[in-house]
Amino acid sequence: MEFLLNRYRNLSVLLVAILAQLALLAYQVKSNQEVRLIRVWAVGAVTPLARVIEAGRSGASHLFRDYFVLLGVREDNQRLKTELNRVEMENQYYRAELATAENARALSIFQASSQSKTVAAHVVANTTDTGANPVIDRGSSSGVQKGLAVITPEGIVGKIISVFPNASYVLLITDPTFAAGVVSQKHHVHGTLKGQGHSTVTVEYVQNEESVDPGEWFLASGDDGIFPRGTPVGQATIVRPGRNYKEIYVTPSGLQNGLEDVLIVIDGVHGIIPDAAPQDQPVHLLAPPAAEDSGADAPAQSGARQTDLDRAAQHNRAIGESQGHKYGDKSTPAPNFNLALPSLASPSQAGPIAPEDAPRPEGPIPHP
Repeated sequence: MEFLLNRYRNLSVLLVAILAQLALLAYQVKSNQEVRLIRVWAVGAVTPLARVIEAGRSGASHLFRDYFVLLGVREDNQRLKTELNRVEMENQYYRAELATAENARALSIFQASSQSKTVAAHVVANTTDTGANPVIDRGSSSGVQKGLAVITPEGIVGKIISVFPNASYVLLITDPTFAAGVVSQKHHVHGTLKGQGHSTVTVEYVQNEESVDPGEWFLASGDDGIFPRGTPVGQATIVRPGRNYKEIYVTPSGLQNGLEDVLIVIDGVHGIIPDAAPQDQPVHLLAPPAAEDSGADAPAQSGARQTDLDRAAQHNRAIGESQGHKYGDKSTPAPNFNLALPSLASPSQAGPIAPEDAPRPEGPIPHP
């Protein structure tokens, strides 16, 4: 058999190939497939290698293409960033110019409407350090003197402490050495404004018995001779009783919008202290009824509205005068308010009477 295979090798290979082809053909007919199995095997064997080769070629192609493309994109990105920075800087500049123009317009309007003579100045050097003083571009050549008030339309800024020919130093309202007289808008409570070295100031020497509401405005009282009366100072943020005086913290209104342009009060004119809200609205009142008698229990009508305390004070004053007591004179005997008036006559017509002859009152007499 081996001899025959060696002798007829080519014929044997041909027969094997024909048999294999017939077997494959029979399988293809049986499986009803149009693609030849030899092609399926060839494609299946070559596809993984082709996939690897294609992936390498595609990656290399994309790498070189993206590299050269990204060079241009990087340059465009850098150019756009530079342009964006330039536009942002321009917008910042225009916003600053607009704010400066608005501040200058507000200063000019306030300067025109104010009765005080003022000079506009620009802050050329400023700092947030405690104890440092801003520098403005107005000096003695513009009529600026030491001690003049520095304000804005929103309120007090400070006062001039040093003057040069073309510049001046300003002591800010927040400086620990600053002090000014102030008065509250609603209750008209007087106090002394003191700087604290930070963003708030205090109002000192206000008695605990006096009324000050949180949010109430404080204005310059004009008592210090520097700031015109009625100039805004700020709103009270904290009001609480203290050990000896009230603790009142105020946020300065003149420093809330920054410090760029200010007004120097060359010749101040005092204004009025406006009320926060009208207390008494106009009301039509009837005429007082006619008195049935002229006794002391009928209080004299002075035209003004009186309280029970006012009537009690008038009654006791009449008792004292009827007993010969002169108010304010310590040498006269002290009156006995437990005694009633001797008659129904007016206190000015009643003479002094002895305490033992005075009738006892039927009820308690109120004391002032």
